[in-house]
Amino acid sequence: MKNASAASGAGYAYGLAAIGPGIGIGYLVGQAVQAMARQPESAGQVQTTMFLGIAFTEALALIGFVVFILLKFV
Repeated sequence: MKNASAASGAGYAYGLAAIGPGIGIGYLVGQAVQAMARQPESAGQVQTTMFLGIAFTEALALIGFVVFILLKFV
């Protein structure tokens, strides 16, 4: 019983940890595409900044996954 509640708690924690980065990446890419459409000459710089932002945002999801593993197996 304790193991089942720990597993469900870990699953909920990871699910909540994945919501924020999902929203963040969607917003970031949307704004980057909008910026590239407005100024096509700066598309390369915007694209580089977008990929850096995606990497930093995705790190939050990876931290959530690590917390999930810690809650599940420790």
